[in-house]
Amino acid sequence: MAGSQRVYKARIKSTQSLKKIFRAMELIAASRIGKARDRVADSTPYARAITRAVSAVATHARVSHPLTTPRTDTDAVAVLIVTSDRGMAGAYAASAIRETERLIDHLQSQGKTVRLYVAGRRAVSYYAFRGRELAGQWVGGSDAPTPETAEEIATELLRAFRAPADEGGVAELHVAYTQFVNMVTQTPRVIRLLPLEVVEEVVPAQEGEILPVYDFAPSAEAVLDAILPRYVRTRIFNCLLQAAASELAARQRAMHTATENAEDLIRMYTRLANQARQADITQEISEIVSGADALAAS
Repeated sequence: MAGSQRVYKARIKSTQSLKKIFRAMELIAASRIGKARDRVADSTPYARAITRAVSAVATHARVSHPLTTPRTDTDAVAVLIVTSDRGMAGAYAASAIRETERLIDHLQSQGKTVRLYVAGRRAVSYYAFRGRELAGQWVGGSDAPTPETAEEIATELLRAFRAPADEGGVAELHVAYTQFVNMVTQTPRVIRLLPLEVVEEVVPAQEGEILPVYDFAPSAEAVLDAILPRYVRTRIFNCLLQAAASELAARQRAMHTATENAEDLIRMYTRLANQARQADITQEISEIVSGADALAAS
């Protein structure tokens, strides 16, 4: 029984060490989530504003432009998935990957060829293990994305969209990420960025309101050339920020749960160790009494 006590004490010690790690990770995530939420709140209005601006240009220009007109020369599509660089965040990465797989199955059922772009080590490892070829990958800083990273991703995806079919061009661009709703809810989401589709509807005109008349200078095509790449960069950066806030919220919640589970294990192992100690004491007393009885009988 003494051996059982040693085993339980070793387990208690190791679980206490894990509890400290879990608690530290929970506090780190909690300290970062506030800034991440602020960045999402700051970037979302601009993303909505530029979406409405692009929608207005596309609606009123009435011109054929490569970024608003579906391509018919290729069936290849680009899919960007945004996940985390590290684990310990519950089902955060798995949910984003699962949503991406559903999108890929849907696109392939339409006869389209999917080219996968990945941001985050978790998804890179997932697809590398399965031997899936990646058209592009970005790792590092998933919980604190920078405008430079968004610029790099957007430039590569726009290059692929503008490239001829025989040079790897794609007809569509989709993004799979996790939308931050609040500290409790983070929702995997898929949006199509190109060809342009209105992600958020423009507020309808009220009764009696006069709709604006747009005049484009130097031309509608030039305006589209300037504003649509900016739109793509802004939307991708907002997706990265939403994913970062979702990752930190999921990690804080997962580490809080892990800390509570570690405390439950410590209590259980402590109870078992005490039971084993009591059993050892009872056995020793029984042996002493049996020895005394044997001496008295002799």
